[in-house]
Amino acid sequence: MINKGILSMSLATILSSAIFVGCNGGDDKPDDKKDDLVETPDTIKTTQFNFSGELFSVPSPIQTALLIQKSGVTYDKNILLSSSNVNKFSTDYSRSLNLGIYGADLGYVSLYNQTQDALSYLGAVKQLADKLGISAAFDASTMERIQKNVTNKDSMMVLVGIAYRSSDAYLKNNQRSDVSSLVLAGGWIESLYFSVNAFKSKPNEEIKRRIAEQKQTLTSLIKILGMNTGNADVVELTKQLTDLSKVYEGVILKYNFVEPTTDTVKKVTYINSTSDVTITDEQLTQISTKIVEIRNNITNVTKS
Repeated sequence: MINKGILSMSLATILSSAIFVGCNGGDDKPDDKKDDLVETPDTIKTTQFNFSGELFSVPSPIQTALLIQKSGVTYDKNILLSSSNVNKFSTDYSRSLNLGIYGADLGYVSLYNQTQDALSYLGAVKQLADKLGISAAFDASTMERIQKNVTNKDSMMVLVGIAYRSSDAYLKNNQRSDVSSLVLAGGWIESLYFSVNAFKSKPNEEIKRRIAEQKQTLTSLIKILGMNTGNADVVELTKQLTDLSKVYEGVILKYNFVEPTTDTVKKVTYINSTSDVTITDEQLTQISTKIVEIRNNITNVTKS
């Protein structure tokens, strides 16, 4: 059984784990007041959450998108899942996975300040949440503020983060273990998909490192999804991710632990540990091919 807080954590991970907000102590402020955005360095790469008493670290898709943007890769709408496809997802399985994908896409378009696209993806996220019966997880007033501030990139990023974190209270009291791990997996798959496409467009060491570092996260996702043996679709997805993990077996990671530091004023913990990675061009090609295949299977799901 998946802990009832995992869904709220997975939603928060999708878009807000790298965005820390100072908004009058967390209270809503009038729209004519500026939201304070606290930017964090790229050393913050993961969100930790407790699953069945065990800690897992999952990278934030928004953090990956930020790395891609900083690498000089230009905005490419073609790599995103079209928001117009939202109506074709007819099962909780496909809706949950694609909610994770659309959440990552919303973070991506917001970073690149694509106003109209941001509105479209916000609508797709809201529509899937409605169909999954978790629309109450998203605070209505915050969603309205997002729409009003959609032309302001900084405010948009802050408010998207607030929207996902505001789901915590609702979701912690309304257990939805059937969708939680799938939302998390969808966001991670889209994040890796961003990375392999960015590397094809503009190869660089930082993106290569980010791809290699997913070896450990993939192991965690397989373990989480593997507990849901009663759903044939989840079992098949787990098998596909296990096949991807076989490609990652040859990727070498050397973890260098450095004590985290905490800014008590901003309430931000900085992860200072680093890792050395070894990944070949052939492994990169195989990872790219496999993640594209997995994503295509998810985004083309239409069965009832």
